[in-house]
Amino acid sequence: MAANNRRMSGKKGAQVGSGGQRRRGLEGKGPTPPAEMRKGHAKQRAAAAKARRALGGRPAQRRGGGRSTSELVVGRNPVVEALREGVPANTLYVQQFIDNDERVREALQLAAERGGINLMEAPRPELDRMTNGLNHQGLVLQVPPYEYAHPEDLLDAAADGGEDPLVVALDGVTDPRNLGAVVRSVSAFGGHGVVVPERRSAGMTAGAWKTSAGTAARTPVARATNLTRALEQYKKAGLTVVGLAADGEAEIGELDALQGPVVIVVGSEGKGLSRLVGETCDFRVRIPMPGGAESLNAGVAAGIVLYEASRRRG
Repeated sequence: MAANNRRMSGKKGAQVGSGGQRRRGLEGKGPTPPAEMRKGHAKQRAAAAKARRALGGRPAQRRGGGRSTSELVVGRNPVVEALREGVPANTLYVQQFIDNDERVREALQLAAERGGINLMEAPRPELDRMTNGLNHQGLVLQVPPYEYAHPEDLLDAAADGGEDPLVVALDGVTDPRNLGAVVRSVSAFGGHGVVVPERRSAGMTAGAWKTSAGTAARTPVARATNLTRALEQYKKAGLTVVGLAADGEAEIGELDALQGPVVIVVGSEGKGLSRLVGETCDFRVRIPMPGGAESLNAGVAAGIVLYEASRRRG
């Protein structure tokens, strides 16, 4: 009868059991570990941070800053100018059998004086490939990736100096020279750094470094994944968000908020502040222009407001 049952079941051979897996699956896995021991739990992260502080260690670097990509400065005049202005560089590529004119000699001398710059001789086809066929004239300078700060790092810098934060945020500014000019103004008037959005914004390129006239080496530029959220976090930290707008409700000379912790938001010359950023601002102020100009570029506008803030704080 058993044989008949096997034939009727349509299966060949003996029936296979679970091997005890079902029984073991019903067994418990023991008590749930406390929250401090569960990986990824908020209490576990807090406990780890507390342990680092107890050991005197620094907290882990915040997310959101990141690095840019490396950049190439191409051509004899641009390379010499970049080296003169102190643009960071890690390698100077020189074409084999290059005509040794005054600019080539100066580039080699500047690179040697600065130190830390590798000198590499390369055949012309290799330089053509590196520069995608640009007219490199036998000189190519490699600029390393820029290390962006996190927006909260700028608050830490102000706290370390016992000062109220003074920060400039750029909304839709895409010209690296404007970014460099803003960095220079922030440094000149005692600001704590510049914030730029991750997308649709100028970055710290060689052009920005040159315009900053070396001040980028001591004035941090932070990169925010989302500028609106970064401004909201600044507001929660006690900063007043002041946006510059041609149709602002008040003039900068009337704004007492510049005396305290503040982030100044500068938009693009053509479009101004974006809608969401404008709505996030606590105040929208204008710069009086008796001469009748419609707008100022970001570098000039930021410099004017930073001077006013510095004057009031002084």
